[in-house]
Amino acid sequence: MTSSLSAHWDTAREIRSILLRFVAFAILLANLLLGSNDGAERTHFLVVVSYLFISIASVATARFLPDVSWLKTLFVVLDALLVTLILYAHILGGPVTENHNLTTTSLVVAFILLNHVGLKQDRRLVLVFAGIVLVSWVAMLAITAARHHTADAMSLLAAFFNQDLGLTVSFGFTAFAIYLLARDHDRTRKEALRADKRRLNLSRFFSPLVVADLQEGSSALDLERRNAAIMFVDLRDFTRFAETAPARELALVLAEYRHLVSGTIFEHGGTVDKFIGDGVMAVFGQPKAAEDDADRALACALGLVDVLNDWKNHGMLNGYPALNAGIGLHYGTVVGGVLDSGCHSEFTVIGDAVNVAQRLETLAKSLDAPLVVSAALMARLQRPVPPAHWIPQDSVVLPGRRLPIDIWHLRREAGLTQASEHSDYETGVSQTALQRSSFQSSPPAPDMRTG
Repeated sequence: MTSSLSAHWDTAREIRSILLRFVAFAILLANLLLGSNDGAERTHFLVVVSYLFISIASVATARFLPDVSWLKTLFVVLDALLVTLILYAHILGGPVTENHNLTTTSLVVAFILLNHVGLKQDRRLVLVFAGIVLVSWVAMLAITAARHHTADAMSLLAAFFNQDLGLTVSFGFTAFAIYLLARDHDRTRKEALRADKRRLNLSRFFSPLVVADLQEGSSALDLERRNAAIMFVDLRDFTRFAETAPARELALVLAEYRHLVSGTIFEHGGTVDKFIGDGVMAVFGQPKAAEDDADRALACALGLVDVLNDWKNHGMLNGYPALNAGIGLHYGTVVGGVLDSGCHSEFTVIGDAVNVAQRLETLAKSLDAPLVVSAALMARLQRPVPPAHWIPQDSVVLPGRRLPIDIWHLRREAGLTQASEHSDYETGVSQTALQRSSFQSSPPAPDMRTG
């Protein structure tokens, strides 16, 4: 999973750079037409025309060669050479006896193109542009001083440290400030990309609301006792399939299964606590408990029954074995939060409720049921029990637990075994259990019966 933030920023920056190029061109053209160029009209005209062609080439490369980074540097170098050309026209282009003070027009060109490069927010390009202009500018001033004052060293230094050098220093300070801004932007951008990458990694395991708490490091992450609904999902006969399936095929089936399960869990506001091979542990009420945790957990479990049953049937159509799923669901008190074990921290829940949910998932196999739910969870529902083929069962003894519990479980529907039965699945006319089990305000259907 990759972040789209970087691509979005790069696109926005490129569009902004293109617009600024033509704004800079308009300013250069206005300076050519309205400014006093003191005999440097030809140079300014050449700069304006060259800048127009450079801008068109820049737009074309951004459109057709967006990943060629050295072209961006090339255009910055060309911009710097245009500024150098203007400086040459005003400083060295005239006779030796002429006054070489820079005009406002020439300074405008230098600072406009510096700001254009700065708004690219790439400190490397700022260094390239400012370095070329400053080295050329200082060299020209030194040559000018040598041409005008050759008597002694003091007069040479006096000629060099004049008003033009002050303008050069001003340009250097401006370039340095822009460089610092670009550097700070680069750091902020990298930190934002790292945060976005962490968010994307967290979103693979947690719902969006949980990701927000994890990013903020809120107090909801502290270990504390809270009520939660715990769900375990496991595939039957997956171990036998894994023993003979090719590695690529095994990875494909497992990835598809996990994607379906985690996606359904997130849709109902749950959290994927961990993947254990073909098993999935999910929590509803972590990191913050809600009144409807039990309702959302049961709706999720019923949704998974349908999704995984359809997935199994689709796999059978493609030659895969029938991988039935078993789900155990329980509600109780857990200790949840970040559990620190020294070298590794885990955001999880522990407690008797977790053990009960896992044993209910194991019990689903012996009952040949797709879903086993504890009566404790049913008692916490805020809405009526969703209509389905429920079979209540009292005083069920779970392995490793002294006290029995009451359960409700679903009767497993027959899978697709013959080609004639495949037609309903392929044409989509069969009614799914999810459609039959959606929450309704009416009382439970009369087909609920005891086992």
